[in-house]
Amino acid sequence: MPLLILLFVGLPLIELYVLIQVGSEIGALSTILLSILTAVIGAWLVRHQGFGILMRVRDLLDRGEVPAIEMMDGALILAAGLFLILPGFLTDGLGFLLLIPPLRRRLIERYIRIQPMNMQAPGEVRTETRVRVIEGEFHRDD
Repeated sequence: MPLLILLFVGLPLIELYVLIQVGSEIGALSTILLSILTAVIGAWLVRHQGFGILMRVRDLLDRGEVPAIEMMDGALILAAGLFLILPGFLTDGLGFLLLIPPLRRRLIERYIRIQPMNMQAPGEVRTETRVRVIEGEFHRDD
């Protein structure tokens, strides 16, 4: 919960502060145009890299392989697009960082190392191997 409060309250306040500081240095109109320019460039980069991921996913599916890493890569590109659409220079910086392929690979590798793998074939139904037994006594009152 504190993380969500920080995300939805703290981040916009920090973005607003940075926008005001940049606007006081280069002017309000220049700040607005720069923010729009970063959104346009970011959208173009997201689209370009997104199509590249789509082609790799299609290639892997044609060969009968599971495109798990590529799907995670695509999710990070989607997050980058979201950050680039939001107004502000900090979110734009984070969005542009997520568009760097080696950085995305490192994030994915770190996630895979940290997150325990839950291997299950598609359509397979999991069954518990442990039987839970509760011992006790009861009597019925009529």
